[in-house]
Amino acid sequence: MKIGILTQPLHNNYGGLLQNFALQTVLNELGHEVYTINISRKGHHLTFMKMTSIAKRSFLRILGHDIVIRAWPTEQESEIISQNTRQFVKRNIKTTKSITQKLNQRLIKEYEFDAYIVGSDQVWRPCYSPQQPAYFLDFIKNNSNVKKLAYAASFGVSEWEFNKKQTVYYGELLKLFDAVSVREDSGVELCKRYFDVDATHLLDPTMLLNKEEYISLVEKMNISKSPGNLFIYILDKNEDKSVIVDSVADKYNLEPFSVLPKKNFSEPGKRNINDCVFPPVEEWIRGFIDAEFVITDSFHGTVFSIIFNKPFISIANKSRGLTRFKSLLKMFQLEDRLIFSYKDLNLKGLKEIDWDKINDTLKEERDNSEKFLERYLNYIS
Repeated sequence: MKIGILTQPLHNNYGGLLQNFALQTVLNELGHEVYTINISRKGHHLTFMKMTSIAKRSFLRILGHDIVIRAWPTEQESEIISQNTRQFVKRNIKTTKSITQKLNQRLIKEYEFDAYIVGSDQVWRPCYSPQQPAYFLDFIKNNSNVKKLAYAASFGVSEWEFNKKQTVYYGELLKLFDAVSVREDSGVELCKRYFDVDATHLLDPTMLLNKEEYISLVEKMNISKSPGNLFIYILDKNEDKSVIVDSVADKYNLEPFSVLPKKNFSEPGKRNINDCVFPPVEEWIRGFIDAEFVITDSFHGTVFSIIFNKPFISIANKSRGLTRFKSLLKMFQLEDRLIFSYKDLNLKGLKEIDWDKINDTLKEERDNSEKFLERYLNYIS
């Protein structure tokens, strides 16, 4: 069967890339021909957003704030920044051609997919997904010959972010799906309450693969050993998080290291574009292999800590979607690993993780998720 996956644009987000790689890998192993529909962030809506951002940043600059006016790279600069992540996609993810316009009948005719799978990641969060109606498969709503699934799709938050018109329209579209699954337990409730659709709670695709499959990616690229043993994967840095890192490093006598660009392009001050390059995805995975402890404010940083059985602390990241963390940690009874600030840090009271129990739960949930895919794809066949 020929399947098209609809997920968020493939960019520099390690978790986003790996969840897509994992889902495509599993579907390939089930015997299907799989493409990821390569939706680009380019478009007129971004032009408007950039103009709005320039106006806002110019005003703040006048008020004395130390910020840059242009917070995004040019196309040429983006090519440099994304050189490693683009190569990962080229090596490991089969995609359609880049799609910058609205998805339409041309895509359907060109690829002739037998089925479309929406997911995973926060595909149903408006601020993250360009062409939002496409993630409810509006472009094939009248095509009953093509089957439709949602696998571990995520709203990201427990608050409802769609207006009344969108709620009605997306609910109508979702009722046309053959099966719907979501990544968070709260997503089951949201689908029922607002869309009147029954959804199943399943694993993020990255957890469908075992750690050995990720290790093989690292070995193929011959990635060097990490320069420390306390892996720090923090997306939104601040002083409080730095204090947490220092405390854990001192307590366990560990050497912190990170796998991120040396500098964020949007940061103020003089910058060299080469300092903004994202390290290879395989180097990020290597960080979990070599870590004795992980500190992260990332959902997928938390996921990979669990996959690799590494003790960790997750710092709540409300702006990026707190519900994701709570649902994941609840599944594995690891709620005590989530903290909101340094004042919540209690290393003496941190209980040891029973990894045998965690792995048993992971196996059970993995089996449930794989059965979902097999059931509905066999039905589609």
